[in-house]
Amino acid sequence: MLGATLRQMVSEGTPPDVITFAGNGEPTMHPDFEAIIDDTIVLRDEICPSARISVLSNATQIGRESVRRALRRVDNNILKLDSAFDDTVRLINNPCGTYSVAEVVKNMKLFDGQMILQTMFLRGECEGRTVDNTTEREVAAWLKLVEEIRPRQVMVYSLDRDTPCKTLQKVPREDLQAIAARVEALGIPCSVA
Repeated sequence: MLGATLRQMVSEGTPPDVITFAGNGEPTMHPDFEAIIDDTIVLRDEICPSARISVLSNATQIGRESVRRALRRVDNNILKLDSAFDDTVRLINNPCGTYSVAEVVKNMKLFDGQMILQTMFLRGECEGRTVDNTTEREVAAWLKLVEEIRPRQVMVYSLDRDTPCKTLQKVPREDLQAIAARVEALGIPCSVA
């Protein structure tokens, strides 16, 4: 199906710039994720070799060697880390099962910088609890992890659509730019979306 879609796009003069794995769910949870990436690379190389392959992941599966192998082969391995604190991650992302920032960071470091770190900053209240990963305590701890992980790039952004908690607020662009400047002071490029 992907091959047919790519061929059609190329024949219509609109080849893709990027083939992105994302959406409602975690792409790396698929039991055949590595084979899917391998097949995608073959099709991309054959049909539209200038397209990049990106994977947006919550990083919960990067402890699996097959997932890490696959992510090393894509052009843009984009891994999320929304806080340096387990409690904040639980409030923001509500991960299933056990989640450990320390474990995720340990696994991110296995990429030796060949990854893009993506972080969503937000403020507000959810289920009667304050949520704010833009406080100095939060940002300083997160920056320490960024420095430890040393990704090739960091992407920071804020809310862009409705959330289950209507009291969460988008962080102003100026605040995101101030955080990005602190990342760049570490010698790591940072974009603000």
